[in-house]
Amino acid sequence: MLDVQPIPAFEDNYIWLLTEGSGNAVVVDPGDAEPVLERLSAERLTLTSVLITHHHADHTGGLEALLAAVPTLEINGPDDDRIRALSHRRGEGETFTPAGLTTPFQVLEVPGHTSSHIAYLGAGCLFCGDTLFAAGCGRVFDGTFEQLAHSLERIAALPADTRCYCAHEYTQANLGFAEWVEPDSQALAERVRQVQLQRSRGQPTVPSRLDLERATNPFLRTCEPNVIAAAEHQAGRRLTTSAEVFTALRRWKDEHYD
Repeated sequence: MLDVQPIPAFEDNYIWLLTEGSGNAVVVDPGDAEPVLERLSAERLTLTSVLITHHHADHTGGLEALLAAVPTLEINGPDDDRIRALSHRRGEGETFTPAGLTTPFQVLEVPGHTSSHIAYLGAGCLFCGDTLFAAGCGRVFDGTFEQLAHSLERIAALPADTRCYCAHEYTQANLGFAEWVEPDSQALAERVRQVQLQRSRGQPTVPSRLDLERATNPFLRTCEPNVIAAAEHQAGRRLTTSAEVFTALRRWKDEHYD
């Protein structure tokens, strides 16, 4: 059975550690090698593979040091020359089993935050990098708003019990914006209470279940009347597609909340 544990890094990153009890380990988006190597040593694990979602340094910065420690390391990631250490370039619809594990993963291309962002889906777990956050989503860098809107629609269509492992602890701030969009939501109010309790205990708020995201994440609720109305009020015009609603929400958050 796949076990997933967080390795905190920097101020708010999570590097995900995947094991199956064999002594082998896989990590997702190791922006910093030091906490990874410390955890591997403490738990007597052998690093066999890395999964990269996109090229940003806080997701790839530890690759050189990890390769120096484990020269045979398998490094999987999107087809992007900005990630120089890749041994396997992964693309849409591909299914593969990372070295050291028995769990197969399906690759989903989910651009928008960046132009080449991918996610990994396996054993009911989605490693979604910076595309989907708990109660939010990533900013648009070298992708487009339309791409990110479509990527989030794809994720929203996955099974309700999918566990979403994003790469940052942004949940409290994201919920603050979500309350701007749907101030009367009881589901949001309950999630805010739960997240406050988790953070007061020093606990991560991720992973989150996809059904919870559908109920409380405004960026997955672009077809809901209350969300459409809030986005139209902010945009000052009628919005005719879910992508237009998404873009209005993302620009609203970019300009007035973050």
